[in-house]
Amino acid sequence: MSETENRRALPAEAAPAISPVNRREFLEAGAAAGALTLLPTRARAAKTVPAGRKIKLASIGVGAQGTRVMMDFLRFPEVEVIAVCDVNLQSDDYSEWSPGEILAKERKLTNDPHWGSDWNGPTCGRLPAQKLVDAYYRRVRHLDNYPGCRAYNDFRDLIAQERDLDAVVVCTPDHWHAFISIYALRHGKHVFSQKSMAHTIAEAGQMARAARETGLATQVAVMNEASKATRLLTEWVAAGVIGQVREVHNWSQRPYWPQGLNRPKGTPMTPAGLDWDLWLGPAPWRPYNPIYQPFVWRAWFDFGEGSIGDMANYSFDTMFRVLELTAPTTVEASSTPRFKETFPEAELVRWEFPARQGKLGGPRAPVTIHWYDDHLRPPRPAELLPGEKMNDSAGEGMLYVGDKGKILCGFEGAHPRLIPDSRMKEFTPPPDDLPVSPGAYQEWLGAIHGGPMPGANYEFEQPVVEALLLGCIAVRASDKLYWDAANKRITALAAGDSKALAAANAMIDPPARRPFRLS
Repeated sequence: MSETENRRALPAEAAPAISPVNRREFLEAGAAAGALTLLPTRARAAKTVPAGRKIKLASIGVGAQGTRVMMDFLRFPEVEVIAVCDVNLQSDDYSEWSPGEILAKERKLTNDPHWGSDWNGPTCGRLPAQKLVDAYYRRVRHLDNYPGCRAYNDFRDLIAQERDLDAVVVCTPDHWHAFISIYALRHGKHVFSQKSMAHTIAEAGQMARAARETGLATQVAVMNEASKATRLLTEWVAAGVIGQVREVHNWSQRPYWPQGLNRPKGTPMTPAGLDWDLWLGPAPWRPYNPIYQPFVWRAWFDFGEGSIGDMANYSFDTMFRVLELTAPTTVEASSTPRFKETFPEAELVRWEFPARQGKLGGPRAPVTIHWYDDHLRPPRPAELLPGEKMNDSAGEGMLYVGDKGKILCGFEGAHPRLIPDSRMKEFTPPPDDLPVSPGAYQEWLGAIHGGPMPGANYEFEQPVVEALLLGCIAVRASDKLYWDAANKRITALAAGDSKALAAANAMIDPPARRPFRLS
């Protein structure tokens, strides 16, 4: 392991000179072991990268999904990946979409059919990621002057030492997203982060505030925000093709990982190369156990948000754009039996959104959104013919129910169609005149070069994430909650239990371990 990999966090005074926070502000923001306090709003000039100069990029979190995203960015000629970071040196136990999926992508990237032939399974971590970046630039791009990719265990070391760094990609487990993203923004780095954008409602607001204060380019990995399908749905609904939308039904096959679990009693030895304390980060301390990672962390309250946090980021982003939603007024949930520390096996959640004035479609009627997971489904629409599927290829979908018709589409809005089929055949679509996105990645890279802010920036996504996280709280409370969006408080639960209400409000901004507190 290199000296860089072994180096621990530097004191606050060692922060890069390009930080947008002056010395007094930085010390206020956490000279005490790296704690981070959000400062009062003030205008700051965003740092952009001149056109023609490569964007110096680092990937923080290079497990399975982080490696996939890193490979995507490697292919952009305007990007140079200079560093990777992960609390895990290397292991072969990562989850993948299908057997051999990650290795096949790496072999295609490197043009090396023998890449990873000595691995025993899906292998990721900072060492494999470092080798992958070096191999790509030297063997495929033939950059003989490439100085080599550096690998770090701690993102704070990376940000302090990589003084030419322009931007970071954050692909850690969800409980780390807010702290790392805000830390990077406060040090002058543009940020692309995985969904769910935030682990708590308070974090979502703090991330949006940090993005607004710094003016830097932020983007959440909600790729469907830039899709043709989202654009078409937006135009159809705004044109009143199915009248006022009153309901949306959204169903998912997730979770693919085990849920409904109790904390294990065993305390096996932490694998060599894994910094377990840093993996926990803001989360409360608990002994290592393989039941928490990789990927299965999504089930646990301290680390993830279950199937809603995994998938609703996509579908809710589409619904917020299509329906021009504001904050919900109530959220209600029921589920299979609940557990103390993990999400249940299956959930039904219902959000009620108020009437609102849209910019595209004029006045919008109140709408109710219904969520189903673990293969649960809404009633089959009567408009479908016998044998006609109501799902996309993954067995998931979305149904918009309006006063004058219904639109059936994929989970994220793909392939929208009017039902019954006879209506779709006679349908004349409204003009397709909304702006066409170059793609979610390209939006972010263009913003770093001084272009417009990406569509899934933190300020747009904040109310989206707030709504879905309220769904998570409703699941945990197993009740109907009434939401005061202006004051970020749950004002009541339908059951009227004062202790349960206090517990639900505590989930809005739970405490974090020092030194990883945002306030």
